[in-house]
Amino acid sequence: MKANIYFGSQETKKEEYLSRVSPYSGEIVSKVAVCDANDAKRALNIAHEAAKEAKKTTIVQRCNWLLDVAKKLKENREDLAKTITDEVGKPIMFSRIEVDRCIETVTLSAEVMRTMHGETINTDAMNSGKKTMAFFSRVPSGVVVAITPFNFPLNLVAHKLAPALVAGNAVVLKPTPEAPLAAYKFAKLFIESEFAIKDALSVVYGDAEVGNALVTSDIPRVISFTGSVTVGNIITKNAGIKKVSLELGGNAATFIDKSADLELAAARCAIGAFVNSGQVCISLQRIYVDAEIYDEFASKMAVESKKLVVGSPYSDDTFMGPLIDDEACERAMNWVESAIKEGATPLLAPKVDGRMFYPCVMTDVTQDMKIVCEEVFAPIVSLIKVNNFDEALALMNDSPYGLQFSIFTNDLKLTQRAIEELDAGGIVINDMPTLRFDIQPYGGVKLSGVGREGPRFAIEEMTEIKSVVIC
Repeated sequence: MKANIYFGSQETKKEEYLSRVSPYSGEIVSKVAVCDANDAKRALNIAHEAAKEAKKTTIVQRCNWLLDVAKKLKENREDLAKTITDEVGKPIMFSRIEVDRCIETVTLSAEVMRTMHGETINTDAMNSGKKTMAFFSRVPSGVVVAITPFNFPLNLVAHKLAPALVAGNAVVLKPTPEAPLAAYKFAKLFIESEFAIKDALSVVYGDAEVGNALVTSDIPRVISFTGSVTVGNIITKNAGIKKVSLELGGNAATFIDKSADLELAAARCAIGAFVNSGQVCISLQRIYVDAEIYDEFASKMAVESKKLVVGSPYSDDTFMGPLIDDEACERAMNWVESAIKEGATPLLAPKVDGRMFYPCVMTDVTQDMKIVCEEVFAPIVSLIKVNNFDEALALMNDSPYGLQFSIFTNDLKLTQRAIEELDAGGIVINDMPTLRFDIQPYGGVKLSGVGREGPRFAIEEMTEIKSVVIC
């Protein structure tokens, strides 16, 4: 099936299409229209005009729009799940979960918008003031450019489209080249809805040329990007005076305290490290373990990791499918081999079969090894022995990333310290740092990005505050 362009509400075919092959089978699973900078500019011009009308629409229309899309998502659940599995190799069990999460994200965005409001201001509260009627309200920003990655090709699109559209903006979406059809099918539900705002959503495809045309244009007011630090840095430098929301890389870490439930910790850490084959921004990469329980935890971690089924993403029992491409496999294996040469020891040895990269647990690592200090984005996790939480705290914070961290402990004072002293956008207690609820604020500090997602928080990012004073 072809992923065509949407210039606003008009579906447009192109003369040239690129084929997307399955990372699992190598078979062609979709074809995507080849776009260029002119296509991006055309989409932006349409969005610019559409934004003028979108902001005039009622909140109830926009909420009904999203709820209609959520209804259609439920009806098309299996088809969308299979499309995700076809294009990115995600195990079908997790593709279905992603569709379910997408439904929740869209629904939450509608529910949140119904209760978004401004506030009245007491302008006579200071000596220099006087009694007036003063308040602020939230108004649409205008045009939002949304750029999304491959690892959650449906739900991460939803985290941008749903808040932006329900807030009264127009959107130009550039989805990941790895999963164009999933984004196309999703966008089609919005555009063909009976409640749709004409031309409020456009979809174009491509890499640097298209992305640069979108980011550098004077038309967008908001750039919402999820992806690599490298591209995020380019966007920041090239965007100009715009609101830029960046959800970038992570190097998630956890600490296993000697008071923790080790069975629970090992089971959850195995999932956190290897779900989606480690291709998650908050994939667990570093596990700092108290020396007193290190050997016991390492043994349990190995057992839990071996339980995970690696195989066909179309099997309901499969936990891990393929990595996204050959380059990802080669990079991950090179990093592991480099660490071994530098003295690291595999607890679960690296194993690759085609693009299937099996769970790899490393020990005897150091802070300067790439598998520890850089974002791996592969199913590799490192166990690091520490003497206490103070040592773990320093090592966890010794990273240019700060997306999400966690701690496993039954010590209340340690919990309080972790919340206060760990330097990350999110802290999880007694679970993996890979835990995310779509209703929560989500985003990082340092190189992990700026701004927050989650329906309420994304709506705030994609609206402007208008202050009013009536004297």
